[in-house]
Amino acid sequence: MYNTSEQFQHLFRVASSEQFLKMNALGGEIPFFIAPYDPKMQVEVEKAIKGLINKLASNNIEVLEINLYALSCEIIEGGMGMEKMIKAETRRNKDKFLRALQSSLNIQEVLMPAIDKKIKESNAKIYFITGIGAVFPFIRSHTVLNNLQNIAKNAPTVMFFPGNYSGTSLELFGLLKDDNYYRAFNLDRYQL
Repeated sequence: MYNTSEQFQHLFRVASSEQFLKMNALGGEIPFFIAPYDPKMQVEVEKAIKGLINKLASNNIEVLEINLYALSCEIIEGGMGMEKMIKAETRRNKDKFLRALQSSLNIQEVLMPAIDKKIKESNAKIYFITGIGAVFPFIRSHTVLNNLQNIAKNAPTVMFFPGNYSGTSLELFGLLKDDNYYRAFNLDRYQL
């Protein structure tokens, strides 16, 4: 059974450790970590993430949270506008709307540069990626991870993932198998 309190106590111990912050013992791998959680606990996990960010800040560890849903809304609002996007949703069939949305949030040309800008403007020691479930299916977690490799390499990156991560595959909501991704460490199994 999933225990949010225990998981976030473990996450704090890991994230506040010098070994983690200095990215030691990664064996040359990129500093990417997956923190899987039970999607039924979404509201509780969101609160726990905020609490973890505050607890780390009180220990002089700045965290940059990149909520993919909030960032997507920000990009759409700055582009065609949310109101126009909502109107487009009502006028188009589901597939056409999804393509239009994916085009507006093109991973390489739009989303990654926006994330890169946030990282460059930050002095964070850790990056948290949140909002994964809210952006499915127009943004896929493995695509974000693959494209972050060139951007988020100066600090550990933790993706909070609503589902399962075996160490080789991501299962969103514990139901939908995403493409394999094997370059991240499962934080539940990370030992100091």
